[in-house]
Amino acid sequence: MGRCWPGGGGSSGRRLSAGLVEGRERVVRRFAAACGGWPWSWTAAQLEAWIAAGGWAHSTVRSYQGAVAVFCSYLGDARYGWVTECEQRVGARPVQVVHEWNTAVHVAEREGRPGRRPLTRAELQAFFDAADDQVERAAGSRRKGWLASFRDATLFKVVYGWGLRRREAVMLDVADFTANPAAPQLGRWGVCQVRYGKAMRGSPPRRRAVATVFGWAAEAVEQYLEQVRPRFGHDGHPAVWLTERGGRIRLRQVDDRFALWRAAAGLPADLSVHCLRHS
Repeated sequence: MGRCWPGGGGSSGRRLSAGLVEGRERVVRRFAAACGGWPWSWTAAQLEAWIAAGGWAHSTVRSYQGAVAVFCSYLGDARYGWVTECEQRVGARPVQVVHEWNTAVHVAEREGRPGRRPLTRAELQAFFDAADDQVERAAGSRRKGWLASFRDATLFKVVYGWGLRRREAVMLDVADFTANPAAPQLGRWGVCQVRYGKAMRGSPPRRRAVATVFGWAAEAVEQYLEQVRPRFGHDGHPAVWLTERGGRIRLRQVDDRFALWRAAAGLPADLSVHCLRHS
């Protein structure tokens, strides 16, 4: 397939992100490897067999089928010349193998796990109590990881307090907290500027400004930034959530810490960091 773009023609003109294009290309190459042949030999039956053997979630299946569908549409579009080229070289033409009758349907507006729901007030209190307790224990025992524990406890309060997604929170910089003229009592913590919001597929991140609702959340951020973050020793780094090595915290670290404190609070395993946003 060379470097054919699996998302269809004109990727740069359509402003599709490199990540989206590369992701679709990987899917198409996986399908090609499973078929053991080139696109002009693909069949609908091969697609169905590949999907049946995958064991993927419903939303993943739809995504994979979509990637193959747009690639086949691209190859079959006369404007790009691939049909003629294939007929001249191999005596066969690529055809669409993804059809309405062999694809997964979009059965619901939201396809996430039903167990992933907002936390109740009691669950929120239990989770944050468990987090604060772990921080106090780490600080009291003078263990090396107490700075990271304090950082993560504050991060989860920010996720809940401003309704952020994981990546939105992880990508925050110190300069992203600014004053709100409508709430001068909050000082420089009146607004959280989200620069890496969830984007439409293929589009750049969305930006938005989230007004501070909870005074305690502003106090938590202020305490962390002024008393704890400087102890990491990397003042020149713009990130709010630093690691001890001077980098930005990773999403996997956030997930791991949430799972640890979720278990300590006795909460259901289906609950994720994103549930704090919905809470």
